[in-house]
Amino acid sequence: MSLDSARRVLRIEAQAITDLLGRLNSSFDRAVELLLACTGRVVVTGMGKSGLIGRKISGTLSSTGTPSFFLHPAEALHGDLGMLARGDSLLAISYGGETPEILNLLEALKRLEIPIVTLTGNLKSTLAGASEVALDVSVKEEACTLNLAPTASTTVAMAMGDALAIALLDRRGFKPDDFAALHPAGRLGKKLLRVEHLMHTGDAVPCVSPDTPMPATFHEMSAKKLGMTTVTTSDGKLAGILTDGDLRRLMENHGGATLSMTAGDCMIRTPQTIGPSLLASEALNLMEKKKITSVVVVDPASQKVLGVVHLHDLWTLELI
Repeated sequence: MSLDSARRVLRIEAQAITDLLGRLNSSFDRAVELLLACTGRVVVTGMGKSGLIGRKISGTLSSTGTPSFFLHPAEALHGDLGMLARGDSLLAISYGGETPEILNLLEALKRLEIPIVTLTGNLKSTLAGASEVALDVSVKEEACTLNLAPTASTTVAMAMGDALAIALLDRRGFKPDDFAALHPAGRLGKKLLRVEHLMHTGDAVPCVSPDTPMPATFHEMSAKKLGMTTVTTSDGKLAGILTDGDLRRLMENHGGATLSMTAGDCMIRTPQTIGPSLLASEALNLMEKKKITSVVVVDPASQKVLGVVHLHDLWTLELI
């Protein structure tokens, strides 16, 4: 019984979105152009369930490059109108198009010359008539068995809001780097972090010259605690690296004679390196594939050492 009810709800809501596809027209393009031209913020408003959908749409807009905030229409009538300014645009959500709290904002909106885009199920409504663009988000029926509770209609409104947000993202040329800048925390942001934001730099990078005696090389590796050291030329270019594993193999093969050698005698001359713009997730995949615990970050043009990334630094980000 419950499964039948669930299937019915999903069929109705899926069909409502499919029907929305057939109604997309030049009005959608005009809405995108209007919101794209906004020099202020896209202010989203709606009452009740429409307000909850509006909060989500506003969040999606903000996170994809379109500055936005949600304005509760009832609170706006009690002082929050001060949040609006010339240059803003309004995205109103009202299925019937006659929400009193939103209609009561119209005078102030016109005075501030704030253009309105409305998502409504009634293109002949007062709100639709007062809007620069009205987008049809009507549905044939709600998924509620009583055909009363907003279900399919809120699904369609959210889908239209997502369509607007992504169309604006595309028009703005919003890139993964831009997305990462707006999502510095959380799983999404971590996946988009660049190596340059995670690497050990400056004095934290173990570094010796090719002429450094091995006892001093041991000391540098122990002090910096990255399980390796870079070996660099006098101008900062990478000449090679030495790892804890390399040292164990040297001691097994040469014993005490290792202490009379230099870093240049013992180093790996063609180590794996990466550039600073590589995604942290890509660096993690590379290190696990190569079975290495540290990788040197170099300037692609000059081959100068910029830093070192350790496997543990990437594991702590929970990138997988």
